[in-house]
Amino acid sequence: MYIIAGLGNPGREYQNTRHNVGFWAIDELFRIGDMRRFKNAHKALVSEGRLANERVMLVKPQTFMNLSGFSIAEILNYCKLTPDKLIVIYDDKALPVGMLRIREQGSAGGHNGMKSIIEQLGTDRFLRVRVGIGSEDPEKGLISYVLGAPDADEKKEISRAIECAADAVKLIINGRLQEAQEKYNKKASKVKSDKSESS
Repeated sequence: MYIIAGLGNPGREYQNTRHNVGFWAIDELFRIGDMRRFKNAHKALVSEGRLANERVMLVKPQTFMNLSGFSIAEILNYCKLTPDKLIVIYDDKALPVGMLRIREQGSAGGHNGMKSIIEQLGTDRFLRVRVGIGSEDPEKGLISYVLGAPDADEKKEISRAIECAADAVKLIINGRLQEAQEKYNKKASKVKSDKSESS
């Protein structure tokens, strides 16, 4: 069984912001999987079911971003799973809009949600799928940027990236991590165009 967590902030006012890309990815996985309805548990919205013929739990922590680790640590403990069965999907301003990066470990990279998870788990050795949202406008600053909504062009790129991230997660839980990295550790729009040309 895998725990697949997307990071974001609860509340209608945050649902369309760049910082909620992780939640958007969980919604996509819910759409393509055979999942039960979301319920409140362990300080999160959780849905159990099957994805790519594997048992999974989809998780959207409801603690607000900076405390995400409390929910995820509680879920891993409840399910008696180790961090190698965790996949975290989240926004990354260090990557251009629409870029994906799949890694098996690493620092928080300035992301407070990831910082909380690493602190609560006591390790950075867990899978993560980073979805690029681009860097902030220097005049507005980081907080205004990540808590702002992407424009139409950015939203299109991010939506493509989320589709690719969902496919990458399916490969990962089927034991095909290297294939997922080789396929998707590049611009998501390029992957999409490659698919279009080959179809």
